[in-house]
Amino acid sequence: DVPFERLVEELNPQRSLSRNPLVQVMLALQNMPRAEAALPGLRVRPEPLDMGISKFDLSFHLRESRGADGAEGGIDGVLEYSTDLFDHDTVRALADRLTALLRQLVARPEQPLSAAELLTPAERARLARWNDTAAPPVAETLPRLFEDRVRRAPDAPAVRHAGTDTGYADLNARANRLARHLVRAGVGTEDFIGIALPRTPELLVAVWAVLKAGAAYVPLDPGYPAQRLTLMLDDAAPAYVLTTLDGATALPDAARCLALDDPGVRARVAAEDPGDLTDTDRLRPLRPGHAAYAIFTSGSTGRPKAVVVPHRNVADLAAWAAGEFGAGALASVTASTSLNFDVSVFELFCPLLNGGRVDLVDDVLALAGDPSETTSGDTDGGTDGGGLLSTVPSALAALLSGPGLRTRPHTLLYAGEALPAALVRDTHRALPGCRVLNVYGPTEATVYATRAELSPDDDRPPAIGGPLRNVTAHVLDDRLRPLPPGSAGELYLAGELHLARGYLRRPALTAERFVADPYGPPGSRMYRTGDLVRRRADGSIEYLGRQDDQVKIRGFRVEPREIETVLTALPDVREAVVTAVPDPAGERRLVAYAVLRADAAVTPETLRAHAAQALPGHLVPAAFVVLERLPLTVNGKLDRAALPVPELSGGGRGRVARSPREEILCGLFAEVLGVASVAA
Repeated sequence: DVPFERLVEELNPQRSLSRNPLVQVMLALQNMPRAEAALPGLRVRPEPLDMGISKFDLSFHLRESRGADGAEGGIDGVLEYSTDLFDHDTVRALADRLTALLRQLVARPEQPLSAAELLTPAERARLARWNDTAAPPVAETLPRLFEDRVRRAPDAPAVRHAGTDTGYADLNARANRLARHLVRAGVGTEDFIGIALPRTPELLVAVWAVLKAGAAYVPLDPGYPAQRLTLMLDDAAPAYVLTTLDGATALPDAARCLALDDPGVRARVAAEDPGDLTDTDRLRPLRPGHAAYAIFTSGSTGRPKAVVVPHRNVADLAAWAAGEFGAGALASVTASTSLNFDVSVFELFCPLLNGGRVDLVDDVLALAGDPSETTSGDTDGGTDGGGLLSTVPSALAALLSGPGLRTRPHTLLYAGEALPAALVRDTHRALPGCRVLNVYGPTEATVYATRAELSPDDDRPPAIGGPLRNVTAHVLDDRLRPLPPGSAGELYLAGELHLARGYLRRPALTAERFVADPYGPPGSRMYRTGDLVRRRADGSIEYLGRQDDQVKIRGFRVEPREIETVLTALPDVREAVVTAVPDPAGERRLVAYAVLRADAAVTPETLRAHAAQALPGHLVPAAFVVLERLPLTVNGKLDRAALPVPELSGGGRGRVARSPREEILCGLFAEVLGVASVAA
């Protein structure tokens, strides 16, 4: 052991004279008789003296009291606290909980300490009030809701792309023709249809056609490795994949492709009736509980898993958006998110189900540029310089610190990953007057489940807020008991109008993550998120981290074990570990560590090439490190803190940027990678 004084001398840390460096919480129980004495003409007794300061962060001074006959009179005491760390209400709650705990233990000394109830009746009432989000359900399918909007304003613009508008009636008629063609081909309710289309209005036509036919759409990215696409096709077993002639060549042979730009297909679709479909036109009736889409996420078993979401959930999300933002904010919503990411569900459906317009752009690069050079109507990328924008924090941080944001949204939603307080301040400075929200929700809870409006004057870590309509948010301990504000626990989400059905063809995994809700009506479920959170005194929820190894990279969920499974599939790889480390810019990046078998001829480049063949780009680690052995703790477990951190810097040879767009692209990559520059 090293003496504490020696450590202080060697480390020489900055110390505050107002705080004890060794002890933070002090508990003292005085059980000796009171030091009182009676002298002739004089009575001596102790008197409490308030020094006005606390020696420690928390000090519990307790004292046993007895009557004149020696009978026990209970325990009373004083709680001192540092006002730099605690406020009065927090300390009052601590004292109340300690009192309640001691009373329970005295009343039932046989019960385990862990079984004691810490919540007061007033706190239970507050938790119930914070979760009082019930609202009337929207008992309609998505096609019926959309068609109602078409009837209200058939000529209103529904989609804007590359400066061209597509009206509601036109979009609806084109979707109806394609839907009838799909029904004629044998597509019906509960079937799955893959979608692998470029980001043009034809993408919206395909999505609505699939829903109108009664089927559910499955996003497929032709840029994914063939092995990954094969796994997705095997799980979803789509009846068809709607794509283009070029896209069909990039898909595995197992995909039954329907190329929408094929002249023959175009002619047959154009010959169909443009009228709305009813259940008499479909192969099977369509109800709000039927599947609307299935989005694949990273899987801890090495295979991606598809989350299946019904129509009613998306309808309720759109109803929340209407109440939260109003028709004005939803009149123009920028859609820059890939269909493979669930934020696209909000961007595509919420405006169209509320009479607004989807401003379809290729990606976040379309928003880059000097705002002073853009006026309303001079869009070039499809936006009008205002409206609502949803994005992941890392993407907008790169834009704000680099080329800038060409549009000026009046409402901004951050989602998909942890939000730094510094970025909130930067956002308010760059976008004065913009309403900024931090929204949270896993794919399993239909995009968004909680929301918090962020003030530029709040220096605390941004909260994820409170639950949306028809969502219940529980912060529970490992016995599924509610925790009081300030205590860290796992976040569970409930509410059948927001919870997904589960994972496609994965009943065991569904049962593991979607568990019975002991606080809801009989038969209800709740989803265990795996996220560690705590409530603040006002009821808002603060995100603290994960309970497992799952990480978020640029908004995409990443299960390290999926990548490890791919790497250990190589015969020469004995062990593999994947973790996330911060780069110089503070962004988290994946690093893979591999232990090879004897005489293995494997290099980091070999590992990278193998990963790129099996995984999409966001799952390929930024660095690969070959080790002789993995570092272990004294207990024989992996010592992640001892893993060597590689130099996460860029560079390399290449040509200079040849156009303003390439210059912007290089700047964004350099910002994300945390390096001075990258070559084109």
